[in-house]
Amino acid sequence: MTGSSRVSRRGLLGGGAAAAGVAGAFAAGRLAAPDPAKGDAPAASYPFHGERQAGIVTPAQDRLHFVALDVTTDDRDQLVALLRAWTEAAERMTRGGDAGPVGAVDGPGNAPPDDTGEALDLPPSRLTITFGFGPGLFVDADGNDRFGIGDRRPEALERLPRFSADVLDPARSDGDICIQACADDPQVAVHAIRNLVRIGFGTTAVRWSQLGFGRTSTTSTSQSTPRNLFGFKDGTANIMAEEAGALDTHVWVDAADDAKAAWLAGGSYLVTRRINMTIEVWDRQSLEAQEQFIGRTKGAGAPLSGGEEFTEPDFAMAGSAGPIIPVDAHVRVVHPELNDGVRILRRGYNFVDGSNDVGGLDAGLFFIAYLRDPRTHFIPLQRAMSKSDALMEYLRFTGQALFAVPPGVGEGEYVGQALFDA
Repeated sequence: MTGSSRVSRRGLLGGGAAAAGVAGAFAAGRLAAPDPAKGDAPAASYPFHGERQAGIVTPAQDRLHFVALDVTTDDRDQLVALLRAWTEAAERMTRGGDAGPVGAVDGPGNAPPDDTGEALDLPPSRLTITFGFGPGLFVDADGNDRFGIGDRRPEALERLPRFSADVLDPARSDGDICIQACADDPQVAVHAIRNLVRIGFGTTAVRWSQLGFGRTSTTSTSQSTPRNLFGFKDGTANIMAEEAGALDTHVWVDAADDAKAAWLAGGSYLVTRRINMTIEVWDRQSLEAQEQFIGRTKGAGAPLSGGEEFTEPDFAMAGSAGPIIPVDAHVRVVHPELNDGVRILRRGYNFVDGSNDVGGLDAGLFFIAYLRDPRTHFIPLQRAMSKSDALMEYLRFTGQALFAVPPGVGEGEYVGQALFDA
């Protein structure tokens, strides 16, 4: 049996078309409820090549493996060769194939296989692989422009500032390159990252990684709103793949945004925040208190001012002791109405990483957001949340990073090629 025959067998499950097209951890309100009847059946696989990278507006999958890497070489040609190899491997794996051209079992017995094998016989599981570049790829911590691209670093691509309630672990923050693998099968997502890291050995080294389960965002109107580990519906106000105008305004970088970073036009910025929830403390709060902190009902997800989940909150409605939606409720603090109309596309996941040193769950939300400019679309929102959001008492931010995500990869190109070709 050859590697190509194995791809074809698994490929019977694939071939679907590509998907169209907060600072706050638990956002506000959306225009309309999801209507599954309007959406196509979920694709079995998504093509790697396209105008945009998959894994941004693609309907959010159930599982995540995210990794941030440091580049350990100073050789530009070596880095470009790796980006080419990653592109080829990602294209194969997203259609259900092996990471390498030979595969896990068809190579010579006296050499390591070019695929680790744990995804053999598994379908593509809607795998998407998304790449991003951190500030250190352009100029490292010592001020060195290792790859001759320092003058092409976007002005907005700076390390994120520290915010209130940050207890950041440097070992869980930043990175030169990130890879986001999302799939409906955790083994498929882990397989993708494992093999890309293996291919990068000698050129890159893992800085940190995060597994996630149970998407905490909806990225298509065909999906229902999921719940976070506090038990509340999460991401009601998220930008949807079907909102082309909102994506152009709030997510995709425009060529006019930064003259020296034309290579990023059509791409986006990716923010990660590892948010530990003090779950045991939260669980002792009354249902009424929890709903006051969020500003929504726990069951239906409707705003406390009334209606259904997708009813816009009425912040002026009076209650018995002030506004019925408290002034420090999360939905009020991060609502676009009070933040210059800013919206972001969230794509986060729950995580549980065992127990901490006092016996509580090391658990929370691995926040991922795509946005047009962190200076206008993330940092002000996070500062507003840090200043006055009632939820801050139950959140600790233990890691963060910012990456520039290039646009999609055309046939015969490699990811980020426009950055290195000029």
